[in-house]
Amino acid sequence: MKRTIDDLALFGGPAAFLNTVTVGRPSIGDRARFESRMAWVLNNEWLTNSGPLVSEFEAEVAEVAGVRHCVATSNATVGLQLALHAAGVRGEVIMPAMTFAATPHAAAWIGLEPVFCDVDPVTGLVDPDDVKRRITERTGAVVGVHLWGQVAPVDELDRLAHEHGLTMIYDAAHALGCTRDGRRAGGFGDAEVFSFHATKVVTSFEGGALVTNDDTLAARARSMHNFGLGQGGQVELMGTNAKMSESSAAMGLTSLDAFPAVCEHNRLNHDLYAGELRGVKGLRVHELDGEESSNYQYVIVSVDGAQTGVDRDGIIAVLAAEQVVAKPYFSPPCHLMAPYRADPPPRIENAEWLASQVVALPTGPAVSSEDIRRICDVLRLVVANGEQVAGRLASATSTPT
Repeated sequence: MKRTIDDLALFGGPAAFLNTVTVGRPSIGDRARFESRMAWVLNNEWLTNSGPLVSEFEAEVAEVAGVRHCVATSNATVGLQLALHAAGVRGEVIMPAMTFAATPHAAAWIGLEPVFCDVDPVTGLVDPDDVKRRITERTGAVVGVHLWGQVAPVDELDRLAHEHGLTMIYDAAHALGCTRDGRRAGGFGDAEVFSFHATKVVTSFEGGALVTNDDTLAARARSMHNFGLGQGGQVELMGTNAKMSESSAAMGLTSLDAFPAVCEHNRLNHDLYAGELRGVKGLRVHELDGEESSNYQYVIVSVDGAQTGVDRDGIIAVLAAEQVVAKPYFSPPCHLMAPYRADPPPRIENAEWLASQVVALPTGPAVSSEDIRRICDVLRLVVANGEQVAGRLASATSTPT
């Protein structure tokens, strides 16, 4: 245990961990089951083009999401593009500033214009009232974002989109298995898109899925994700190549096998962090609604620098020296990123405030209760000596090399 700030690795002490503990370490599942599936793929020489493992993966994802249709894709970014294209969206797309860059990139890359709105200052979820204020005659769609294992305020957003004749798409990258009012993410709006990137709670190496209960949209998306080919093998629509490979599906199915156990492990990790950091001034573990289901993929902590004496980025730097990779989610918010920053940039106050405060701490099957206790020991020591830590960090930054 580290007792003084001189014990911190950043100031000369030994690192708390020999091997790096990081946010987003892959949840691989049973390696032998994956290898068995891959042996089947290689033995049958069906590597891509909507093979049987992709079809099985689509059926399992649809069941988890409680929807009729699932179109597996090569990644979630192209899945969002597919959803917007298949729905025929034009013009502006309103979305929260508090999201990963892939959300606006997906729209801008296909000629749509992202319009950023604010979020709830507590949950970080998109604010329907601010969405309403930003609707114009050029608005074609709203993209809601489910964040950190929470589902966006879907009733308000779906109603708003319906009243204004807008397409409603959800970026559900964080939300597989999560609910709002007991209803599972997947069936809200016109379509939702899951991510199965390596850092997600279910991984297919790279991958995503468009899910929907809209038969027409699903049929268009399935054609478009395969070059626009129709049932007879003729090109019927303008399309792209967004198909998931059989190897990705093999990984996805193996990861899905472990999904319930991973969620339970994540829940226990979340509860342990909350207990270990309860009462630590300036640190608040982001609470999730216990009445809803969550995958607990993220442990999000808000850092109030006025109370801790050291800001969020300082804490991230201290942890990094201890071989703990913690990450800001998301900083800066999208409207302040170079591709989207206006001059002068608009103020989107809640998103900016949250983006400066929140940090994701390591969780997942590879993170043990002992790892969490060790991380929290470091955090308690840093906060107890926040001003001294901040002073040393400032001195190190200003000292010429």
